[in-house]
Amino acid sequence: MIKYRLETFQTLVETLEQIPTIGRKTAEKIAYTLSVEDKKLAQSIASAIMGAANHIRKCQTCQGLSENEECGICIDTERDNGELCIVQHARDIGIVESVGFFKGKYFVLENLDEVDFEKLQRRIQDCGICEVIFSFPPSLSNDALMLFVEDRLSACQLSFSKIAQGIPTGIALDHIDHLSLMRAFQGRIKI
Repeated sequence: MIKYRLETFQTLVETLEQIPTIGRKTAEKIAYTLSVEDKKLAQSIASAIMGAANHIRKCQTCQGLSENEECGICIDTERDNGELCIVQHARDIGIVESVGFFKGKYFVLENLDEVDFEKLQRRIQDCGICEVIFSFPPSLSNDALMLFVEDRLSACQLSFSKIAQGIPTGIALDHIDHLSLMRAFQGRIKI
């Protein structure tokens, strides 16, 4: 009996399956498209992935995505409106930015254990931040996180708010339409 297994194809499928939200069938379809139907697309995607992997890094100021030490938002002096939006993931900055409503600065709070609160306090003072806006999906753990951060920043004399409810509990920002996200920002509440 001859066993039918294409090692390189299976390796590609298994690699694609490691991407969040891509299951086995989708990985097989993508692998087939890239290895059989459109090799030029495969080369283009491979080049784009290598370019991003080699050039994208975390902004040293906000921990968002950047191609330099600081991102374009952090160095933009026109965004000094006294507001700092704290998000959970670097990708959330792009989601909020796509709405076109928020004109302040950002800070990514991906890993609480790695946050240098003294550095964050200096940034708040240097940028003249008056309000911290938490842009987290609603959940009990996120409410506790917001209270913890508020306590750690209590010496800065800030007002704290969070985006308004209306965003379903347990839903990540990248699953929310722009109108709902804009309304959540406009209707944010003091905490």
